[in-house]
Amino acid sequence: MRQAGRIVSIAVVIAIGVNSDGWREVPGLDLCPSEAETFWSEFLRRLARRGLRGVKLVIPDAHEGLKKAVVKVLGASWQCCRVHFMRNAPPTPTKTAAASSRPSRGERAAFVRIATVFAQGAADAAGKQWRQVANQLRVKLPKLAALLDEAEVDVLAFLNFRKERWDKISSTNPIERVNGEIKRRTDVVGIFPDEEAVIRLVGSILMEQHDEWAVQRSRYMTLAGIAPVSDNPIVILPDVAT
Repeated sequence: MRQAGRIVSIAVVIAIGVNSDGWREVPGLDLCPSEAETFWSEFLRRLARRGLRGVKLVIPDAHEGLKKAVVKVLGASWQCCRVHFMRNAPPTPTKTAAASSRPSRGERAAFVRIATVFAQGAADAAGKQWRQVANQLRVKLPKLAALLDEAEVDVLAFLNFRKERWDKISSTNPIERVNGEIKRRTDVVGIFPDEEAVIRLVGSILMEQHDEWAVQRSRYMTLAGIAPVSDNPIVILPDVAT
């Protein structure tokens, strides 16, 4: 984007959520000059002023500043995207810089073991498997084992919700399609003249996506699945006497 006679990189921050009726919505977007906690706090406060309530779980890519803002402003749980966690888990340093970016054979086997956690059918089994894998890696890959110890609560937060929702709340995969479409259409422009131009294009893309979700035949999450964590109880009318 052009800014004060220079070409600068700018990030677009998008909030996507599932409402108490099980439909997906886009509560808001903003331009992000810095990913500091102050920006995230103000972004979330603006959403709250516009009516955002009852947030139970936030699933970002990975931003420490956002994590602090989520706890402070929303009081919600934090879910570290399991896909990003696996992708960003640091390999053991090797002798050459070229090799340091490639996981060793032992590390690849370790990642396979970690993946077994997400294949468990129960929350207790998944937690037990996570700790078992960490203990198995403690001798040969102590740094990775320590990372598992530190990340357990954040990566396994989704286990506190209904099992049928795990695939939709354990990673950011459900929003990757939206991100991909935004990237595809903004790449065509290349350099935006100002902030308003960015908001107009990205905003129109999100409006299209919102409308597409609104006319889908089925909810993203069923009412039965939303009810246990919703602040709005489902009202069931009594049967009509015949």
